[in-house]
Amino acid sequence: MSKPHSPEAEAKTEATPTPEYKKLTAKEQIEFLEKEWEVSQQKASENWDKLLRAMAELENIKRRAERDVTNAHKYALERFVDALLPVADSLEQALINCNTGADHETLRAGLEMTLQLLMQGMAKFGVKLVNPIGEPFDPHLHEAMMMQESAEHPHNSVIAVMQKGYLLHDRLVRPARVIVCKGT
Repeated sequence: MSKPHSPEAEAKTEATPTPEYKKLTAKEQIEFLEKEWEVSQQKASENWDKLLRAMAELENIKRRAERDVTNAHKYALERFVDALLPVADSLEQALINCNTGADHETLRAGLEMTLQLLMQGMAKFGVKLVNPIGEPFDPHLHEAMMMQESAEHPHNSVIAVMQKGYLLHDRLVRPARVIVCKGT
């Protein structure tokens, strides 16, 4: 059965004089030890170089990771902005059409298409509209602006939306501001 290999055990065997070493003369022993010392120094130098290279590589990886995180934060919205640029173009065109005297129906149709472009662009990134007309009031998604009596609607249901709300991947960004039925 062999003993477990460890650097300490290896160092002890290297340091223990062998029978051949004991047969050498003092001068030969000194030469032998000088050669061993040179080999040890060379190994130490190689290991030091390896350590320095590993530390430099680690520092490079760290700097690269920091740069990647910085760029990720800096340019995280690039695709989102790209999706919204057609909306900006469409709004600019609507303003140009206002100045050229386009009729109201043309402007209205253009604005409806612009709103549709905006909603499609936001939907690509997980933005969902909260428009709860007729739904039961939910304080997690809605903000009651006022209560109004109504015999036509069930108690505690949303009868009007003053401002639509939005979710981002199921997290509330802005609650829908609503008028809630008080019941009669």
